[in-house]
Amino acid sequence: MSQSVGIRSIAVSFPKEVIRNDYFLENYPELLDTTKQASFSKAFTPLEGGEMNAWTKTMLPYVSDPFRGSIERRMISGDETSLTLEHNAALQAIQSANLNIKDVDLMIVSSMFPHHNIIPGNAAYLAKELNLECPAFNLDSSCAGSLFALEDACLRVASGRYKNILVVASCTYSRFCKGEAFSIFSGDGAGAFLVGELEANQGLIGAEITNTKESCGAVSADLTTDFQGQPVFMVRANKEAGKKMPELFTKYFRKCCNSALENADVTLKQIDFFIFYAATAWYVDFCVEELGIDPTKTINIYPHYTNISTASVVVALHHAAKLEKIHEGDLVLVYAHGFVGNAAAMVIRWGKVALGPMPTPSPSFASLMFRQQ
Repeated sequence: MSQSVGIRSIAVSFPKEVIRNDYFLENYPELLDTTKQASFSKAFTPLEGGEMNAWTKTMLPYVSDPFRGSIERRMISGDETSLTLEHNAALQAIQSANLNIKDVDLMIVSSMFPHHNIIPGNAAYLAKELNLECPAFNLDSSCAGSLFALEDACLRVASGRYKNILVVASCTYSRFCKGEAFSIFSGDGAGAFLVGELEANQGLIGAEITNTKESCGAVSADLTTDFQGQPVFMVRANKEAGKKMPELFTKYFRKCCNSALENADVTLKQIDFFIFYAATAWYVDFCVEELGIDPTKTINIYPHYTNISTASVVVALHHAAKLEKIHEGDLVLVYAHGFVGNAAAMVIRWGKVALGPMPTPSPSFASLMFRQQ
């Protein structure tokens, strides 16, 4: 990208309630047995006689743990919704950039899942809550939605049509999965960032996005009802998912990262820090193993947030910058994988990015952050 465009500010928002593993032991003890048989868990179990690839190697330390490396997760409760999380993150991103609502020219929203309806999504509702007058639309690209929106926003600003674009991403898996096996491995949260012009040689400098059509059918979120007749999404993996996942994770990861580096005209050795979508506790380890990089050059938010879908890389970027692991001028490679959607990698030259506050930590989360500093 010839023009310097990228993230100007970034903020996150989380539910107040922190759910630790003992919550499931006390309230849903049957889930621990269920997870052993659940199709989703089986997909994250090494195949007997299977190849010892990077995915299997990094998974093995977690196989005996019924929580698969999860320690805690945030879940909405009371009057909290994906809209309230998005609203909080959006306002903090705007305020951190020293802008106001009227300065926003366009808003892109990626929600997993929307609050009111599956269709048309949260964009119009969030625009109403924020009192935005500008256009707002929904972007669905599975768990890579926030990165797809980043590239889209950068291209729009570079065209001169827009000046400040607000991107908001959220995940509220618990709305549909509470009490289901998938709830052990998933959480809720939101992130937002403002995209605009930056100083010379900063911002997005290279990207690669590819569709993940080969994963169609391997994983699905099917709408059904719980024992009370309420709608829930049942996340399922078919019998072939365990065989397909290692190959597909590796294929998409290599393709996107290699092409993004090439498009940015930089080498892997020039990258100062890495941000990876934390789909599982070992996903970051898998990426480190695949690239052969120093593990201290990345951050793993999974143990304390679990899978937060499209919000994951936004939160990881925010936390890494807050912990001063990313500095102005650093080259950052960001990757996210969305099953039945897209996989995306971006190379960013980090600028003077204004940061919203860190969420209120739990004791174990505070301990993790202290160790990573």
